[in-house]
Amino acid sequence: MELEIRHLRAICAIGDAGSVSRAATQLGISQPSLTTLLQRVERLVGGRLFDRGRSGATPTPLGAQMLQRARLLLVELEAFGAAVPVDGPVRFGSVHMECVAALFSRLEETLPDVTLHVDPSSTALALAIGKGHLDAAVIAVDEEGDLGLPRGVAQRIVVPWVPVYVALPADHPLAARSEVDLADLAGEAWVGPPGAEDGSLTTLRAACRAAGFVPRIRFEVPSGAGRQLIAAGKAVQLVEPTSQGGPGVAVRPLAGSPMRMRLVFCWRRERLTWSQASRVFAEVLGAYADQALASPVFRPWWEEWGSVLTAAN
Repeated sequence: MELEIRHLRAICAIGDAGSVSRAATQLGISQPSLTTLLQRVERLVGGRLFDRGRSGATPTPLGAQMLQRARLLLVELEAFGAAVPVDGPVRFGSVHMECVAALFSRLEETLPDVTLHVDPSSTALALAIGKGHLDAAVIAVDEEGDLGLPRGVAQRIVVPWVPVYVALPADHPLAARSEVDLADLAGEAWVGPPGAEDGSLTTLRAACRAAGFVPRIRFEVPSGAGRQLIAAGKAVQLVEPTSQGGPGVAVRPLAGSPMRMRLVFCWRRERLTWSQASRVFAEVLGAYADQALASPVFRPWWEEWGSVLTAAN
C-alpha cells in the first residue's frame, strides 16, 4: 500500500481541525474510519503523526514535517487542476478583534475583491458560512467547542488556544496587578460576553463557579460598547487578549488562564481554492501575530507561546 491523495487530505484535515472527531465531521466520514486511516498512514511512514489527548490531536515532530509537505503537495495539485475563478466579491466574516482593520488591508492585497462582515457571534458566523452567506471567516470558539460546520466547509486552526483576559477600570485596585485572580472579581458587575449563545456565557459562569462565586451579569451591550461602562467604574468584562483597552480601561490576564479560546479560519471549498485559502490563512495569522506583539499586556505571553502553538501551521 502507498500513500494516496486521500491520505494527505485526511492528515491535513486532522492537523487543521486539531481533533480527529472534528476532522471526521469535516470530511463527512465516521471517527472510527478516520482513526483507522490515520493508523494505516502512521504504519506507512513508520511513526506516530499526532499525540492525542483531551485537548485534541497535536502534531508530533514527524507529523509537523508531513503536514508541511502534504500541504505543499496539495497546493501544487490544486494549481494543476485549478478551477475558473468565482465571480463576485469574496464575502469575509470575522469576530470582533483588534486586528480587523489590519486584516482587511492584508485581505485586499490577497483577494481581488473582498467585503468584510464583523459579528460578535461565532455561532452566527458559522451559520452564515454554512448557508453560503459568507465565503470565509475567522471564528473564535471555546477551546473545547465545536463549530459544527457542514461538509464543503474546510477549516484550519490559526491558534489552538489563547487565554481570555479581563477589562476593568484603570483606577481599580486590581489594575495595579500584573494579573488578576478571577475569585477577586466576585463582587463586580459584569458586562455579558458578546455572542452568549456561543457558549461564552456558559464558560464564564462555569469558571466563576469554580472560583467560588456566581457572576452578576448586569449589562448586555453590543461588543465594544461596554468600554464606557468599564471606564466609568461600573463593570468588568471578558475581552480577547489583544484588546488594547482604551481611556480609563485596563486589560489584564486572568491568573491560571481559567478561560481559553481557539481561533479558527474556515472557508467554503467552492469559493476559495486551497492555494487561495493558504494565502488568506497566512494573512490572518500574520495580522493576529502583529497585533499580539503590539499589545504590551499580551506580548509576553505571545513571545513565549505563540511560535510553539502555531508551529504546525
